[in-house]
Amino acid sequence: MSTSKAKSKVQPLSDQEIQQTYSRLQNELQSLAGKIGELEQEAEEHGLVLSTLNEALQVEPGRKCFRLIGGVLVERTVKDVVPALQTNREGIKKVIANLTEQYTAKERDFETFKRDYNARPISRA
Repeated sequence: MSTSKAKSKVQPLSDQEIQQTYSRLQNELQSLAGKIGELEQEAEEHGLVLSTLNEALQVEPGRKCFRLIGGVLVERTVKDVVPALQTNREGIKKVIANLTEQYTAKERDFETFKRDYNARPISRA
């Protein structure tokens, strides 16, 4: 019974609608992939800064460092900044995991759409 419902949900679309939906889904996937890439790079940068600051934390925890917060450069100590950076990096990793799940779901939808409508990219010769 659920199989017949699933097949009845596939509504006939015009060629133009199929092309627009194909392009939209493809663009959404590219956008998600780009955002994931940006956030992965940001998490990596946080990791590099943390590794440097962790060395300073062991030697001189009261050492001054500067942090950019909302466009304002603020003076802090290493021992104050390290926990905040760790929290930020963990938050970024959670967002990456969430976006990766969204990407996977969107990719499944795209594959289902391509299979249901026998959609392929238009070759530009």
